[in-house]
Amino acid sequence: MKVFYLAVILAPPSGPSTNLVNASDLSTFSFYQKGSVGEFMGFFSKTVAERTGQGQRQSVQENTYVAHVYNRGGAEQLVGVIITDQEYPVRPAFSLLTKMLDDFTAKVPQSSFGNPSAISFPEINVYLQKYQDPRQADAIMRVQQELDETKIVLHKTIESVLARGEKLDNLVERSNALSAQSKMFYKTAKKQNSCCTIM
Repeated sequence: MKVFYLAVILAPPSGPSTNLVNASDLSTFSFYQKGSVGEFMGFFSKTVAERTGQGQRQSVQENTYVAHVYNRGGAEQLVGVIITDQEYPVRPAFSLLTKMLDDFTAKVPQSSFGNPSAISFPEINVYLQKYQDPRQADAIMRVQQELDETKIVLHKTIESVLARGEKLDNLVERSNALSAQSKMFYKTAKKQNSCCTIM
């Protein structure tokens, strides 16, 4: 079980999203892959954040990664995203997102959202390390009742989150947020995973 990436994203209902803070643990990747993987995870998290309605939670799988997304909506328009491997349990992931968004809104004034580089929220790094073990989420299971009452949609592929006719391959190719190296990493990873499919 592994947490790769955590982010708090400003996602207004119309218009592009903004990554306010993020943290990543890419220690399982080689030195040469880390930059591309980090870039792709940032792109992946913004893409699912923009496509998760206010007040919704959903889990979106892409290859061996799962992005758990919580759009709190409201005046702050904040979305929490955690990207994990497939083994990481859903309940602790959403518990962590709730806790992280609560702490973020308590410690970071909304007036600073316009200047993400000035935002200081070192707690995100603590969460990233602490919740590598999902059992650590037990302390924040007070949100369990809320989670049970909220429908969490699990999409087997990111394509089901995208607009009709929209493909992740096309988004990656058109994106200005990804370098050529990251685009190549995405294509190579997709090719390697497709060769192993057993029919």
